[in-house]
Amino acid sequence: MEAQDVPGGLRSRVLLPRRLGLAPRGCCWALPTAVLCFYGFFANLRPSEPFLTPYLLGPDKNLTETQVFNEIYPVWTYSYLVLLFPVFLATDYLRYKPVILLQLKRVPGWEDVESKVPLNVEERPAEQQGQKVDIIKVIKELWKDFLQCYSSQPLLCWSVWWALSTCGYFQVINYTQGLWELVQPSRSSKIYNGGVEAVSTLLGAVAVFVVGHIKTSWATWGEIALALFSLFIAASVYIMDTVRNIWVCYASYVIFRIIYMLLITIATFQIATNLSVERYALVFGINTFIALVLQTLLTFIVVDSKGLGLDIFTQFMIYAGYFAVISAVFLISGTCSIIRNYRRQEEETDEAVASFA
Repeated sequence: MEAQDVPGGLRSRVLLPRRLGLAPRGCCWALPTAVLCFYGFFANLRPSEPFLTPYLLGPDKNLTETQVFNEIYPVWTYSYLVLLFPVFLATDYLRYKPVILLQLKRVPGWEDVESKVPLNVEERPAEQQGQKVDIIKVIKELWKDFLQCYSSQPLLCWSVWWALSTCGYFQVINYTQGLWELVQPSRSSKIYNGGVEAVSTLLGAVAVFVVGHIKTSWATWGEIALALFSLFIAASVYIMDTVRNIWVCYASYVIFRIIYMLLITIATFQIATNLSVERYALVFGINTFIALVLQTLLTFIVVDSKGLGLDIFTQFMIYAGYFAVISAVFLISGTCSIIRNYRRQEEETDEAVASFA
């Protein structure tokens, strides 16, 4: 495909990737940052979401548990994957502001395509801005970058955990409200779903802030830490599933979210340290896409009525086992890494002693 054959929005993004860089250097960063934070807060303010399940199961809609959990909610997951590429095209046609205002999902990774087209608007005459761009060549460059990025063992390790854990995290938070409704129906007692969501987010943010001040060698102990905390996540999901007490469920959910937010922050930092800035979009986009594909498969097999169509309690037992498997994998991998590092240090020490002998 060539740039002149594609719509104007896509062509402008391929040919003019550095337009945003033309802003004055003295532009204040405080106002854009404040606006983004303001937007992020209200974009994630969804007061009705914690009460969606009680509404669907209540007298207003009078749907059955099977209809809600095994037929309706799976569409929630499938829509993410199905809308991925249409939203990508909408972003190219409409640009960023309309897409953000419409609350469409941003498709990560295109920034990396932009970095592959070395055209500078200030240095190119207007007639040259309509030249053809070989998109196939761009894709080949991206594939080359993909192989180069994931050839790094630390980056691959953290990325694998990112994709696997994010898949499980999305599944848990998507169906937690249903679990709580079955443990303690909202029609017969007071519920605090919204408050628990708010508290878990706040405490997760505090944990993320605190972990920034922890000094440790993540390169050495990172996989063991992932194994240990993934086991804690598995335990919290297991307790939430087996102890049919709403307050225990609330507490387990808070712990679950705190640990995940803490680990995903560490993983993000560790992945970023093994990348150049222009490759962030490529790697994080691929990691997120893989997590979404895994979540779709898990939903179809475990949740969807066309698959196993399991009840909500059995689902959470599987999610607990899922995180336990992640923990076991990284425990084995981390132990092997530590043994290899120890042997390498011993060999280096022996060589150093031999050189002095």
